[in-house]
Amino acid sequence: MELNTKGPLHGVRVLELGTMIAGPVAATLLADFGAQVIKVEQPIGGDPIRQSGPLVDGESLWWNIEGRSKRSVTLDLRVPAGQELLRRLAAKADVLIENFRPGTMSRWNVGYPELRTVNPRLIMLSVSGYGQTGPNAPLPSYDRVALAFSGYLYVSGYPDRPPVRPGFSIADYQTALCGAFSVMMALYHRDACGGSGQHIDLSLYETVFRFTDYLITAYDKLGAVRERTGNFAYAASPGDHYETSDGRYLALTIAASTVFERLCESMGRSELALDPRFKSHPARVENYVEINGIVAAWIRSKPLQYVTARLREHGVPHSLIYSAADIAGDPHYAARQSIATVDTPRLGPLKMPAPVPHMSATPAPPLKPAHTLGEDTEAVLRELLDLDADRIAALRRDRVI
Repeated sequence: MELNTKGPLHGVRVLELGTMIAGPVAATLLADFGAQVIKVEQPIGGDPIRQSGPLVDGESLWWNIEGRSKRSVTLDLRVPAGQELLRRLAAKADVLIENFRPGTMSRWNVGYPELRTVNPRLIMLSVSGYGQTGPNAPLPSYDRVALAFSGYLYVSGYPDRPPVRPGFSIADYQTALCGAFSVMMALYHRDACGGSGQHIDLSLYETVFRFTDYLITAYDKLGAVRERTGNFAYAASPGDHYETSDGRYLALTIAASTVFERLCESMGRSELALDPRFKSHPARVENYVEINGIVAAWIRSKPLQYVTARLREHGVPHSLIYSAADIAGDPHYAARQSIATVDTPRLGPLKMPAPVPHMSATPAPPLKPAHTLGEDTEAVLRELLDLDADRIAALRRDRVI
């Protein structure tokens, strides 16, 4: 099979006007697989993620991940000259991604109706906290706010403590993933089905709400309001984050009775699988505290290496709860090349998450380092808009770029 080393999205041009996470990362996911992404930023400061920590020699490590494989152009979209340049760039683009508050693009005269007049094939992805419509549309939102509004935070944590946010920006990154997916659907509709461009309205809260399994359905049919249950889940019993005798934590979740039988064998307690209290999954859920306590006591009495050897020997799914250090030294991560190394001009080699998924015929092309603010402004304006040196110099004098 002949490989396409330029990536499956080679030839797709994306204008990215996003800031911080959801919009920019949607564009990064497309850039990872070969799309030409032109990041458009304000001339002063640019995307705030450029200054978001941790910093090394004044440069953001986070920016080097989510700014990878993109070109950087500066345009002041608050002035007519900047708006006109954006319209001209949009005429040459397949996709435009923005995550300003609803109404902002229209106030700048570069909303979807205006851009569609110059490019009917344009696909515009608008990411916002609450969507482009509805009473909350004008309100500001961030990752934690979206997690709260979606119902996610309400069920996260222990019943005797306040709700707990996850350790990563789940709403932002889920929205980025849905954003890239929605762009691909729109491109397929346009290019494979003879359709036109379209406007995609994507909200942070809805992408999280979509993955809340039966939360609202159970309330609708049963009046059941799901509460915080810590590490307990009805889909698994026993299941928890168990501490070993040497102070490491192990994640273990058991649902199928055949797997429970193997767990009992690994503990040297085969008789538990025959106990009426634990013989079926519903029975184990009903007696969760008791069976979970038995498993926890066994794991607490043994060091990690012993426990994992027994569980692996009997085919019981489990994992050490990994820290960054564990990930960096893990042979499976290395074998899968899950961590990429990008040679950056200012910070040297940087390790970061590699593109996913792994594709046999159209793998992701090599990653390119993130560019400095406005590094590609002149080149892009020359290549796409045929502006000469004098015109570009005038734009700089007027602080449009």
